Amino acid sequence: MEKFTTHTGLVIPMDRSNVDTDQIMPKQFLKRIERSGFGQFVFFDWRFLEDGSENPDFELNKPQYRGGTILLARRNFGSGSSREHAPWGLADYGFKVLIAPSFADIFFNNSFKNGMLPIRFSEEIVEDLFQRTAAHPGYKLTVDLENQLVTDEFGLSLPFEVDAFRKHCLLNALDDISLTLQHEGEIAEWEKKND
Repeated sequence: MEKFTTHTGLVIPMDRSNVDTDQIMPKQFLKRIERSGFGQFVFFDWRFLEDGSENPDFELNKPQYRGGTILLARRNFGSGSSREHAPWGLADYGFKVLIAPSFADIFFNNSFKNGMLPIRFSEEIVEDLFQRTAAHPGYKLTVDLENQLVTDEFGLSLPFEVDAFRKHCLLNALDDISLTLQHEGEIAEWEKKND
């Protein structure tokens, strides 16, 4: 996991509600056990046509959104099953920030654990971001985690909420294993005493 402090990235608008984890990472790709390599399968059924070629109408395949790292979506993103493969795939694809009015709880938590920052804004603010993305080709946002602020080059400034512990983990690149290893000395001492 990499430290997340400030990120500026191209916004990919996905004007859809209720995008579930099976759409993010279809079930046929859940056979692998490592966390890497899932980016190629993200939104597979939407990204590719039956003959295996790219669907030119899907957002991620449009030339103007290639290389995007901020995904903008509608409410209830990441609903459905609790598969962690969905955030694995999004992170592996290159997404750093997810913005939506709401996220499914398990998906929301798993996003943090995989180095992505999910940000909840009101439906009105999300609608404004969709309008800005449409009005400004190559629209980018800057996300400052330390100051909890999202800005653009057109005067937008949006404060956002984030849990202090999750913020600390992202700022310091701490996943569950890293957090445990911070107590390695205490664990070793306990093991010695309880041998």
